[in-house]
Amino acid sequence: MSGVCREVLTLQLGHYSNFVGTHWWNLQDASLCYDPDVPPDELQSDVLFREGLTLGGHVTYTPRLIALDLKGSLQTLKQEGCLYTEHDNSTFTWQGDVVTHAEAPAVKNPFLQDLDRMDTGELLAEPDFTNSSAPAKHSSPGRPVAVETVNSSLERMQRSYRLEDSVRVWSDFLRIHLHPRTISVINQYNHDGEAARLEAFGQGEALLQGSVLEELEDKLHFFIEECDYLQGFQVLCDIADGFSGLGSKVTELLQDSYSGRGILTWGVAPVSHPESSPIKDVYHMMNCALGMVHMANHSSLFCPLTLRGGLGRIPAPPTTFPLLSYDPSLWYHSSSVLALALDTLTVPYRLRQNSAPMWQLADALTVSGRKVVCAYGSVPFPMMHGSCLPDALNACGDMLPWKPLSGCPERAGGRCFGQSVTLKGLEGRSQVSSLDPGTEPPSILHCAQSGEEVLNTHLRTHYPSTPLAVQLLFSPSKLTPPFPQIFSPNLDSQGLIRNQTSPTVAPPPVLSLPVLTSLQSSSSMSHFLAELQKSCSSIDLRRISPSFLSHGDQAEIAESLEQLRTLAHCYRDDSGGVMRSSSEDDDDDD
Repeated sequence: MSGVCREVLTLQLGHYSNFVGTHWWNLQDASLCYDPDVPPDELQSDVLFREGLTLGGHVTYTPRLIALDLKGSLQTLKQEGCLYTEHDNSTFTWQGDVVTHAEAPAVKNPFLQDLDRMDTGELLAEPDFTNSSAPAKHSSPGRPVAVETVNSSLERMQRSYRLEDSVRVWSDFLRIHLHPRTISVINQYNHDGEAARLEAFGQGEALLQGSVLEELEDKLHFFIEECDYLQGFQVLCDIADGFSGLGSKVTELLQDSYSGRGILTWGVAPVSHPESSPIKDVYHMMNCALGMVHMANHSSLFCPLTLRGGLGRIPAPPTTFPLLSYDPSLWYHSSSVLALALDTLTVPYRLRQNSAPMWQLADALTVSGRKVVCAYGSVPFPMMHGSCLPDALNACGDMLPWKPLSGCPERAGGRCFGQSVTLKGLEGRSQVSSLDPGTEPPSILHCAQSGEEVLNTHLRTHYPSTPLAVQLLFSPSKLTPPFPQIFSPNLDSQGLIRNQTSPTVAPPPVLSLPVLTSLQSSSSMSHFLAELQKSCSSIDLRRISPSFLSHGDQAEIAESLEQLRTLAHCYRDDSGGVMRSSSEDDDDDD
């Protein structure tokens, strides 16, 4: 089945999900190559992208994507895009007075202005850009001929865009064209302002009916009917606001309508929300808890993705990485880190050869009802320039090489029930040690004969009996404008640690990055879920936030929190090898 393309349809539900998704699609676009003389990449782009034709007969290559957001969230982006637009030459027959109300268009930042100039041929007198990543024709199925792309144009310009002060919405840094059927705007609620906000789980649940449901079903049918071997859906959903309820209903619809397909749901949450308050913090926590329960029930696998220290009202400090210097409060920054991690986490079902279908990945990690998994990552993976993989892993010592990406830190002495580990970016690097004959190996890792053996041996020291799947890819995550330059000055352009750093020399822009991720089911999730359930159950919604109950039934909320408690029990390690926390023991006494 290696020659079969198992297509995936992506859904992005909510504004922060679209932030993460925009960085994600920019990363995918940066890795596309249309040169027939270049060997095919390890990842199969047709899993995520679809080929189409414009009304003028131009070939396009656009994401197989449905994105939902609220009124006022698009700014300069047209909902229908610009690939399939026709000029309206119709004339009005109205004989009365006509009054025109014109609204000043939103101002585009320098990056978007340059994209417009490329599309019109003003910036570079090169072939016309029908799509930022669209081939003009194909030399063979799935292998487009070499054409000019936004990638090569931006590389030649070598411009650095600092968009931290200008990014307001996700379309401010979107570098690819979208299909006209991709974007859906929910006009019942506003993106900005205090009025008509989508804040509560119940509001989102009630949305999926009428015109919203009809439009979503129409888009699903359009994208799915053109697939030959649809393997499933990857859903990015905001879990801290009302989109949590909408995502619960959307995943239920997918489960009912497309049984047998994989549904991998990534519940994303920013580190902080603008104009937050104690009451809104209660909303965010309740939405996370309710969304996690319901989306896990309707998905093959559910994984929270956040750089917050937890999903409760008072979380631990945000996740930090030794070689990153990002601002956790900027969605533009935090979403880029999560997108880098997601690019690696999703590798198993996007491989050109020996891919693991979505359902297989989910089945391996969700044994015994443990449908909520946690993610960890090393962004970037710390590797010295000129060193080898055994050296890099040996430098970690007794510490695990990654940090939490789900707000769920690994607990000492805990048990891991299964995990999928992926390392991207060893292109041109030594996967094994090359010691001179007679030299004593510094560690057992230096005796391994392959990169997979090195990584597997290292992980076995921490997880001796855990079912483990390891993927090792040569190709790194490629970074092109407008990805934020949030990296340590100690990194070179390939994302490797430089041997010597001169304080007087400006660091080069990082153009690619090695990334290591782990997707795992572990006993740490028991404490994580139990603490969230306990915090939510201690809230008297009738007194603290009665408006939350106006959008949901209190009995149903109580039932969902009880399901969360039951789910937490599934992750307990009762083998006798782990001490259970006092909070878990208290639960037994309730």
